[in-house]
Amino acid sequence: MVLGSNIRNIGISAHIDAGKTTLSERILFYTGKIHKMEEVGGDGNGARMDYMELEREKGITITSAATTCFWKDTQINLIDTPGHVDFTIEVERSLRVLDGAIMVLDGVAGVQSQTYTVDRQMKRYRVPRIAFINKLDRIGANPLRVVEQLQEKLSLHPLLVQYPIGLEYQFEGVIDLIEMKAIYFQGENGEKLLSKPIPENLLLEAQLAREKLLDRISIHSEQMMAKLLACEEVPKQMIRDAIRQGTLSLEFTPVLMGSALKNKGVQNLLDAIAWYLPSPMERQIVTATDVLTQKQVQVYPDPNGSVVAFAFKLIDSEFGQLTYTRLYSGTVKSGDRLYNSRTKKQVRVNRLVRIEVDKPQELELATAGDIVGFIGVECASGDTLCSLGTQLSLEGMFVPEPVMTIAIVPKSQEDIDRIAKALHRFVREDPTLHVTSDPESHKTLISGMGELHLEIYLERMKREYHAQVYVGAPAVAYRETITTSATFDNTFKKQTGGAGQYARVIGRIEPCEEAFVFENRVLGGAVPNQFIPACEQGFRDAIKTGWLKGYPIIKVRVILEGGSFYPMDSSEIAFRVAARQGFEEAFARAKPTLLEPMMLLEVETPSQFLGRIQGKLLSRRALLLGTQTRDNEVVIRAEVPLAEMFGYSTQLRSLSQGMATFSMEFAEYRPVPENLIHAVR
Repeated sequence: MVLGSNIRNIGISAHIDAGKTTLSERILFYTGKIHKMEEVGGDGNGARMDYMELEREKGITITSAATTCFWKDTQINLIDTPGHVDFTIEVERSLRVLDGAIMVLDGVAGVQSQTYTVDRQMKRYRVPRIAFINKLDRIGANPLRVVEQLQEKLSLHPLLVQYPIGLEYQFEGVIDLIEMKAIYFQGENGEKLLSKPIPENLLLEAQLAREKLLDRISIHSEQMMAKLLACEEVPKQMIRDAIRQGTLSLEFTPVLMGSALKNKGVQNLLDAIAWYLPSPMERQIVTATDVLTQKQVQVYPDPNGSVVAFAFKLIDSEFGQLTYTRLYSGTVKSGDRLYNSRTKKQVRVNRLVRIEVDKPQELELATAGDIVGFIGVECASGDTLCSLGTQLSLEGMFVPEPVMTIAIVPKSQEDIDRIAKALHRFVREDPTLHVTSDPESHKTLISGMGELHLEIYLERMKREYHAQVYVGAPAVAYRETITTSATFDNTFKKQTGGAGQYARVIGRIEPCEEAFVFENRVLGGAVPNQFIPACEQGFRDAIKTGWLKGYPIIKVRVILEGGSFYPMDSSEIAFRVAARQGFEEAFARAKPTLLEPMMLLEVETPSQFLGRIQGKLLSRRALLLGTQTRDNEVVIRAEVPLAEMFGYSTQLRSLSQGMATFSMEFAEYRPVPENLIHAVR
């Protein structure tokens, strides 16, 4: 059994097409997990981590896949995550449970739109990381420019620990700035590492880079500073210890480089994972909430403590529900009973497995720090599972709101049940997928993160459940909000034969930055404390449907200031109704407006097509943020309403003879121009 200090729970994240899955395939090969490397979308079986048929067909990663491999004496629990923004929840839920991460960057493109998202996610969960600059064999590769971008665009403190030997078709290997040796990768698959003296023409550059490295890290080590001042040789282990310390405290990001496709630099990255990324024992202490007392409790990675585990992903397997689980404390065996702090029910771990992409392996037990699979446990994504007698709840994941909706109708009577089963499963698996029903047309509405996201689920419905549907045109998920404050004073009265219903609420609503905020400022018991939650629920009922176009309401603060009650006639229902009516009364007077999702767009195109692409973007109401030139390629960054982006991929192909590509991610909600509000349905 591997000690906790020798475990690394890591994820690989990056912009789409930066080479994450190719890199993870190399990692599995060099660690002996697989004996033949497949390429993404290649003629073979496809990369092992892209195990879904759809992933292999489209050549993209759709769902995060997990596996365990061993490098020297280190156990690496590896999660490969999607790069496409539509599947951002897969990255979110992975980073929520990981201790460290590898951020992969394209050596030519550098920091791209989805890199910003990944960076935000890593910062949100305070995940220490290593940067790996990939594709140095490509024309236009410039790793030093990418290092500058990490500093300027992401405000990171990159630490160059390697230097390239040649670039593009001349890329041969890397210089290790700690060992001060040149490393080459030989053999059919680059499995033989050859260590040689640094080439003469690169010696001065390597020495300058090493001096800069030592200067940066010596600030954190008095011993190293003393040795440098005394012009003494600094031991390699001292350098690595200082880098590790700075990486764990998020003060800097070690930067390695190579070409996963050409089998160069991956073994060095595996060493760096063991040297610089934290074990579960070194990750900052996790905080949970005691469900009974609502107090914060620190959870230590103690194998002998009470079990505290976080269910972060669900998959339907042939043996039942497989729950990807991160164990933060305690030890779990097959057959153990645990307590779900959300449902307040006991669950039984029928089987315990090590997650091996799509082929789980039986385990006898799992301890603090492990990422394993529970089979047969009834729970949802984001649930906390504890020892019996322990009632703790770990903080959930950040779940972005869906931005696009489609309507579906079953093609036949038999399809109704199949669709219901499929959607029930998909919603449990993916918190960003929302399913509702349109009360007027009785159609089923599916909301998600974009066209590709919804397209994948429709395809899965067809393949996995043989469900046939008619699909309506995609619609934008608009929102409503207010632009000024307004007061309410609403009394709800209903007199029947016996006790009546009475409630009065007084307060105001005002714009705010959060989605919804409720403040209780009632003094003197004008509204008894037992009715305050009912008032809040009434306000929450009201924001589900706006009055302009019927879209949900966001960015509103509700302040309850007073009211009145009758001991005999007042009830929770009465206050809930009064609150809802009061909100609706104020909303109509608070100058409501419509909000639309704005997307951050990045278009990469040969420079000769720049003018016509920018012109068409302006006609789609885009706000151009600027351009960046790389050799003959230009990157256009813009903000554009999602409503204007339907069919853009087809238009972009025709504008650029199929040579331009684009990616986009949700930025924020902004008011729809007044002259266009009437056109929104």
